[in-house]
Amino acid sequence: MLDHIEIVFENMKPMMKKLKKKNYKSNMEEFLAKYGHYFNEMTEHVGSAEDKAAAADEIARTFAEKVEKAYISPQKGKIESVVQLDLNFFMIYYIFPAILRTEHEDARLIADHLRDEWGRRFRDSNIQYTDYDSLYAAFREKIFGIF
Repeated sequence: MLDHIEIVFENMKPMMKKLKKKNYKSNMEEFLAKYGHYFNEMTEHVGSAEDKAAAADEIARTFAEKVEKAYISPQKGKIESVVQLDLNFFMIYYIFPAILRTEHEDARLIADHLRDEWGRRFRDSNIQYTDYDSLYAAFREKIFGIF
């Protein structure tokens, strides 16, 4: 399940650079076109499970483990703070909105479990999430008028 999910972060730097309303919309469209199948796989897995909470936990653990393994510094044995910050922002701007955009009835359950696992697993990562439309509406030209 979720084979090579860590690749959803492969274009993290360019997708977060100079994030403006227009860029965010096109970035999200490209992101979903390329990786949307992962988010559909998540919702299908939970949707077909008898124990939806356990299935969402499994997804959250698998996702976090694969990301951790991909970004852990071999020298330091942990994810560097600046990388963790980038991962957190990417989760907020792309991963959670992509899950919610599936509009699956279990999307929020998955997002909740993923948020909780992310916060437990990664230092200084007590993040929250919102949907794409709310984020997009928060942009003027730039996110919240800053940057």
